Amino acid sequence: MPITDSETLTLLLQRASSGEQAAVDQLLSIVYPELRRMASKRLRLERSDHTLQPTALVNEVYLRLFGALPINWQNRAHFFALAAKHMRFILVEHARNRRGGAQFTISLEGGEDGEPLQIPVSSKQDLLELDEVLGQLEAIDPRAAHGVELRYFVGLTQQEIAEIQKIDVATVKRDWVFAKAWLHSRLKSSA
Repeated sequence: MPITDSETLTLLLQRASSGEQAAVDQLLSIVYPELRRMASKRLRLERSDHTLQPTALVNEVYLRLFGALPINWQNRAHFFALAAKHMRFILVEHARNRRGGAQFTISLEGGEDGEPLQIPVSSKQDLLELDEVLGQLEAIDPRAAHGVELRYFVGLTQQEIAEIQKIDVATVKRDWVFAKAWLHSRLKSSA
């Protein structure tokens, strides 16, 4: 695992849930570098004129996770699942605000963990369209959609996704193959 062990992180999240500021501060020092690495990896896939920086993206995610109402954190998986959701929402909001010409090629393809993820499409697609199509996938296969969210928006490996979703890596791989094909067909038909 890229960051501290799951049990330690879960304990800190639970202490933060109860309002312990020292636990929130300790969490920040532990998860912030990992979230920033994930945001950097994700933003490298964006168009070259993208104005959102990794630090700003992580700061916004962190504010959404710890700045509003306290969340009753269950464990590391719960934390990264919500981080992925918020990262997706922030990127979609950013794209909506820059709608005029803010398009890029959607990247979901990749053989090995850590490689760029791309869906080979013949035309440019935008993040808003990906969000819409991902919402449709969520309606028919929530686990596959969640796996795409964790991999595409946070950059987790198949092993990490398996741990978060409490399934084996082979199932993550099958979900990934299905989700890529399904998203590719939907994005291609809307192009």
